[in-house]
Amino acid sequence: MRYDNRTRYNNIAKEMKKLGELSLLGEKGWIVNMNEKEQAVREMLKKHGQEQLLACYTKMDKNKQEKLLDEILTIDFPQIEKLYGKSIQKEVISSASIEPISYIEKDKIEQEEKQKLLETGEKLIKEGKYAVVTMAGGQGTRLGHNGPKGTYDLGLESHKSIFEILCDTLKEAQRQYGVYVPWYIMTSRQNHTETVDFFEKHSYFGYPKQDVFFFMQGELPVVNEKGKILLNTEGLVNQAADGHGGIFVSMRKNGVIYDMKARGIQWAFIGGVDNVLAKMVDPILVGLCMEKKVLAGGKSVVKACPEERVGVFCRRNGRPSVVEYTEISKEMSEEREENGELKYGESHILCNIFHIDAIEEISKDKLPYHSAHKKIEYMDSQGNIVKPTEPNAYKYEAFLFDAFESLEDMAIMRVKREEEFAPVKNATGVDSPETARKLYKAFHGME
Repeated sequence: MRYDNRTRYNNIAKEMKKLGELSLLGEKGWIVNMNEKEQAVREMLKKHGQEQLLACYTKMDKNKQEKLLDEILTIDFPQIEKLYGKSIQKEVISSASIEPISYIEKDKIEQEEKQKLLETGEKLIKEGKYAVVTMAGGQGTRLGHNGPKGTYDLGLESHKSIFEILCDTLKEAQRQYGVYVPWYIMTSRQNHTETVDFFEKHSYFGYPKQDVFFFMQGELPVVNEKGKILLNTEGLVNQAADGHGGIFVSMRKNGVIYDMKARGIQWAFIGGVDNVLAKMVDPILVGLCMEKKVLAGGKSVVKACPEERVGVFCRRNGRPSVVEYTEISKEMSEEREENGELKYGESHILCNIFHIDAIEEISKDKLPYHSAHKKIEYMDSQGNIVKPTEPNAYKYEAFLFDAFESLEDMAIMRVKREEEFAPVKNATGVDSPETARKLYKAFHGME
C-alpha cells in the first residue's frame, strides 16, 4: 500500500479496523515488553511442538529478536498443522466429476451482437467503474534477471520493461475511453520496495500516480517433511508467497476492496504480470458477463496439443473450474469432440474479470491450499545454512481458479494466442522472452 496519500490511507485503515482486519500486534497495551512477548511465544511454540523456531534466538540482536517474535505471533499454527497433514495426500480426480464447459469464440460473435457487447462494456468503463489488478509478486530469477519480474527488459528496441508494456495498454484505454483505469499492483515482501522504487524512478511511465495502488501478497510458513516450520537464512520464519489464489484475501486485508468500492468500481480484471499481450481492458468480455448475468469471466486459448502442461477450463461437479494437467488422465486429455477439437482444450491463461461483489465474497473465506514439495534453503538449529539437493520441504499455495467453484456460472471467451497471450516464463524455448518478443512485435506490426 502506498502511504504518501495520508487521507486515503486513514480512510482505509478506519474501515479495516471496523472490519476487524487490523492486527493488535504492536499496538500499545497488548504486550508491554519483550520479556512478556518472549514468554508468550515460548508457550505457544511448546503447545504446537515448534520450539526449534527459537533455536538461534539468543544469538540474534534485539531488533531481529523482536522481528522473529512478531512473525511467530502471527502464525496460525492449527492451519499449518492441518495443511501439513494433507501434504502427502494426492487428490484423485474422477472423470465423472469433470465435464467440458461452454465458451464463446470472440472472433465468431455475430457483428450485431459484438457491437451490443462492446457498447455495454464501453459504457461501464467510461463511467469509471472498471479497474485492473496485476499480480507481480515474483522475481525474474528464471529469466536470469536480478529483480522483480515486471522490471525485466523484454529486449525491444525501446528497452521497455514488462511493467511499461502493461502500462501502455492502460494509457491506450485512457485514450479510447477518456478515463484513467485504476491500477492495483500486488507485490511481495521480497520485491515490494524495489517495485515501488522502479515506478518512482520511471515517473509511473506517465500514468497518474494517484491511480496506482501497491499492496503485498500474503505468505505462509514453509515446513519440513516432519511438519516443523523452517527458519530462513537470516534466522527468521521461512515463508513463501501463498499463491495467486491468495489475492482475494490480500485485497481485503490491504484495503483494496474498500478503495475500489469507494471509487465506485464494479468490475476488475485480475491477471499475471508476465503476459505482455494481455488485453486488460476488454469491453467485449465485460459486456458478455453483464449480458449473461454472471459474476466472473475468463479468457481461454486453444490448447496447443494434448500434452501441453496447462490447466483447462471445465465444470467440476457442475461448477466452473480449472483442471490441472496433473489431475486428468491421458485419455481425458486426448478426448476430442465430433468436430475434432479437444474436449478439454480451453487453456486458462490467467486473464479473468470479477464483479466486486464476487471479489468481496470470495475474500471472506480462504481458498483451499495446495502443497508443493520443494528444495528450500534454510538455517538449522546450530545456525548453519543448509542447501538441499533434493526436495526437503512443503510450501502452500492457493490457486485463483479455485474461486470459480464458488460461482454458479461464468463466461468463458476464447481468444487467439497471437493476439492476447505472450507469456514470459522461461529463459529459453517455449514462453520465453524470445517467443514473447516475437509475438509482441508481430501484433504491433514492428516486423
